[in-house]
Amino acid sequence: MANKAYQKTYTQLEAITKATVSLRAQGVSNDELAVVDGRLAQVVKTKGDLVTLQIFSGTEGIPTDAAVTFLGEPPVLKVSEGLSGRFFDAYGHPIDGGPEVEGEVRQIGGPSVNPYKRRQPSEIIPTGIAGIDLNNTLVSGQKIPFFADADQPYNNVMAQVALRADVDKIILGGMGLSNDDYLYFKHEFESAGALDKIISFVNTTEQPPVERLLIPDMALTAAEYFAVDRNEKVLVLLTDMTLYADALSIVSNRMDQIPSKDSMPGSLYSDLAKIYEKAVQLPDGGSITIIAVTTINDGDITHAIPDNTGYITEGQLYLRNDPDSGKVIIDPFRSLSRLKQLVQGKKTREDHSQVMNASVRLYSDAQNAKTKLENGFDLSDYDLRCLDYAKDYASEILAIDVNIDLNGMLDTAWKLFAKYFTPAETGIKQKFIDTYWPAK
Repeated sequence: MANKAYQKTYTQLEAITKATVSLRAQGVSNDELAVVDGRLAQVVKTKGDLVTLQIFSGTEGIPTDAAVTFLGEPPVLKVSEGLSGRFFDAYGHPIDGGPEVEGEVRQIGGPSVNPYKRRQPSEIIPTGIAGIDLNNTLVSGQKIPFFADADQPYNNVMAQVALRADVDKIILGGMGLSNDDYLYFKHEFESAGALDKIISFVNTTEQPPVERLLIPDMALTAAEYFAVDRNEKVLVLLTDMTLYADALSIVSNRMDQIPSKDSMPGSLYSDLAKIYEKAVQLPDGGSITIIAVTTINDGDITHAIPDNTGYITEGQLYLRNDPDSGKVIIDPFRSLSRLKQLVQGKKTREDHSQVMNASVRLYSDAQNAKTKLENGFDLSDYDLRCLDYAKDYASEILAIDVNIDLNGMLDTAWKLFAKYFTPAETGIKQKFIDTYWPAK
């Protein structure tokens, strides 16, 4: 923190709300940290010499003559290789019993990378999950959310992606995690022996919700250090952005701001964009890719949080329970990666796009057959084969617990084509049929 000699202390509050206090003070800047009656606070508004501070833990019990000490700087993170393998709280302090990290002090929440310095993403990030790699291939520098109902195992999927993704650093930003979730991530990372490349910033349900607002900025400040300064491929996993947005809502309501759609603050779009736009492919090879969980209620993607998220990001990955296989799958119909064509067939095997299109089309034909069955229509031989294919496709390819490399996914898809269909029924180009159709 700033030198004590330069810290300014005041003892006269002008107003106290549920989340903020206001006072007259000189030379104070936006986002600067302060201590109010022993509680950490941050400047959220200045108008002339009238300063409004947000108290992270709430204002209950704060007297009008409380001591307010301005610390002279906004929240910061010390960045160095020493961050690797460590768990931190929303302020960047270790929560794993280890020592404080020494390194260069960086202000969090700065602007995103200059557009002139950006390059078109062109590197694949394999995850080992076919619903992603095969159908919705991730590209370095992409920003994409998981849309999932609250009862879906989305944190398990995030942990799997973290352990499988072929990147240099993985940074987890956990917002409103239960203690069980926090311990689950810690256990998974430790038991896989992958801690050395994973950095975690965690806010649990026991901590003030407002502290969640610092987590993405902490995670992305660390990501920028490794991507920009060290030219590394960095994957940032944020869970759960709905709880982040709820914290924004709590603050805006306590500050008596008029809510917008679904009781969210009017600034929701720019608040989310400020985070997602940190995703970048840099010219020297460093990159920041962001995968974030957005939990939704009963599949409602019209709510303000997923709705705004969809405008900012480059697609979405949609988790759902599959009744035929009994597994959780990446839904091939509602999921979309808008950048996959940048790598499919260019950085992956030549048959990738053809196999992806054929497999999803045949899965779609199976859904049509299911509708015919439910409505009492007779099914053709082709319909019956499609239904059998769909069950295998969901179990062996779409299910999130399947972990194979991309060529293995393509080979599995070809095996299923040959099991249930003729080459002509797949609609795949003859040159690929000649090369990849399995021998009897």
